[in-house]
Amino acid sequence: MTQAATRKLTLDEFLTLPEGETACELIDGEAIPKIFPTRFHSKTCGALIMLLQQWAPGRGEVGIEWAVVLSRDGKPWVPVPDLLYISHERLSSMGDEDGPCLVPPELVIEVISPDQSFGGMAEKATDYLSAGILRVWIVDPKAKTITVFIPEQLPITYRENLVLSDELFPELELTAQDVFRGVITHG
Repeated sequence: MTQAATRKLTLDEFLTLPEGETACELIDGEAIPKIFPTRFHSKTCGALIMLLQQWAPGRGEVGIEWAVVLSRDGKPWVPVPDLLYISHERLSSMGDEDGPCLVPPELVIEVISPDQSFGGMAEKATDYLSAGILRVWIVDPKAKTITVFIPEQLPITYRENLVLSDELFPELELTAQDVFRGVITHG
C-alpha cells in the first residue's frame, strides 16, 4: 500500500491557519507543532526575558515565542524561537501590524529541551544565520551554557562567570551564572 503524498502548505495558507493550543512552525511546507516547554526550559526563558527586558527599553522589543517569517533553502520557513530581540529600526518596517515578525530580528534565542540535541539546535542556528539573523544563542539548561553563533565565525560557549557582551547589543552584559541563578537543574 502506498501513502498519499501530503500536500505542502504555502506561506499564506500557513499564516491563515486557525490558532491552536500548540504553536506550530512551518518547516518544508508542513505545520510542525512546537514541543511543550518543561520546567527548567520555562524557568530559563523567564530568567532570560527578565535580563533582556531590563536592557531593551529604548532599543527594541523582546518577543516570547513570536513566529518569524524567513526563508530556508529557497522555501518559506516560519520558526517560533523561544525568545527574540528586534531593534526599533528593523521593527519600524512592520509598522503597528500584529502577526508574525516579517523581518529577521537581530537575535534569536533557543533553549534546548530534554528531547532536543545540541547538534540539532546548532543546525537550526546555522539556518537562522543563513536567513539573515545576526546572532543566535543556544542555551543549554543542563550544561548551564550559552553558545553564541555569529555569521562566518566559530561559535563561542559561555559558562559560569564568563561575560557575554556583543557590540551589536551595547551595554548588555550577562553571564551564564546570571541566567541560571535560581534555575534548578539536576546533573
